[in-house]
Amino acid sequence: MTSAPSSASSERYASTSIGAVAAQGAWAATPARDRADILFRTYEGILGRRDEFARLIVDEMGKPWAEAQTEVDYGAGFFRWFAESAGRLHSEGQYGVEPGGQYRIAVSKRPVGPSLLITPWNFPLAMGARKIAPALAAGCTTVLKPAVQTPLTSLLLAQVLQEAGTPAGVVNVVVTGNSRGVVAAIMTDPRVRKVSFTGSTQVGQTLLSQAAENVMNTSMELGGNAPLIVFNDADLDKALEGAMLAKLRNGGQSCVAANRIYVQSGIADEFIARFTERMAASTTGEGHDPATTLGPLIDDKQRATVHELVTDAVAKGATCLAGGKPINGDGYFYPATVLTNIPADADIRTEEIFGPVAAIYTFDTEDEAIHEANNTPYGLASYVFTENLSRALRVADALDAGMTGINRGLVSNPAAPFGGTNQSGLHREGGTEGLEAYQETKYTGIQL
Repeated sequence: MTSAPSSASSERYASTSIGAVAAQGAWAATPARDRADILFRTYEGILGRRDEFARLIVDEMGKPWAEAQTEVDYGAGFFRWFAESAGRLHSEGQYGVEPGGQYRIAVSKRPVGPSLLITPWNFPLAMGARKIAPALAAGCTTVLKPAVQTPLTSLLLAQVLQEAGTPAGVVNVVVTGNSRGVVAAIMTDPRVRKVSFTGSTQVGQTLLSQAAENVMNTSMELGGNAPLIVFNDADLDKALEGAMLAKLRNGGQSCVAANRIYVQSGIADEFIARFTERMAASTTGEGHDPATTLGPLIDDKQRATVHELVTDAVAKGATCLAGGKPINGDGYFYPATVLTNIPADADIRTEEIFGPVAAIYTFDTEDEAIHEANNTPYGLASYVFTENLSRALRVADALDAGMTGINRGLVSNPAAPFGGTNQSGLHREGGTEGLEAYQETKYTGIQL
């Protein structure tokens, strides 16, 4: 493992890729079973230090203790999943006779090569795990650049990986306050063959432009504007529980958070009343307090952005049923907020909220709900609540999103492909697709 201090220059950071490049050949040649064993020991190591990781996550970004522990379990799960996947690598591929019968066709997979992994602050462990685990499983060395707000969790993960037997140079962590300059410098190295980024669409577009210079392999998990649709025939208790989870998990600071909640008119009044009651009952406080269910936002800038969306909507005619004002005192706290009657020109209709604000709209017909849900350039997550199986499948197929949860407010799972369509990104993380993202296809023609 290597790390670089934040005081170094961008030019010095460019040399960080040297360790990953130097280790690439030996790591790619390491038997898949040996790589799998390291990944599984990492899984065990993370769980063995569960509380230590959870404390760091709470300290760095503020989420409640129970949510931090859940993130540790979720992040560890990627190492278990890809340990199981790595052990099967050599059994994959194709071998056959070309149609003319003159020679054999052999198709195999090999690692893309040294990979730059850029993670956000909202899930400090899970986002790194979701990228590092498949990269190592495929035989790629890595350079991890965590968010400036949450570097310590990544450094602890690197320590656990080292203790699990990961060779020197395979995982490198760059800690910096100059993310733009450091990333640009590393991406100029033509030996770095992949960049995987989780963050805003705007930054993703910049990275795609930079990646084009060296024709780098890219994976982008970008912004979202997730719709959550509740039909008249939904189990209301189940819908309320799912909506609360999809909205308030991580304080709404999630790319898959329910950004727009659409409720069919027949149950709208009851849903809104009960949902508002539950939102207003949220306990805002410091993450280590076991009574806390809603922690602070990451910083003052994010809180100001969330409040601007609320005040803009209210100024234009929206009704605020709960919350709506920053909480005074230490910390960047914002209350669980519910908005209805939101006008068409309110910014909150199109902007990603990234905070504990529920924007609720009503609809009459299924076609109307689908149209409104798809009326966005994003397409990451979506949620549907209905007890009609035909409708559930029909609407899921019609939604232009990479992921749809049916009667559940959580879709993330190491065994499932995570990613979106349109301006929400390219390629997938997790599942078998997550491993394929770090592999290239090799074809060999063998003359008889």
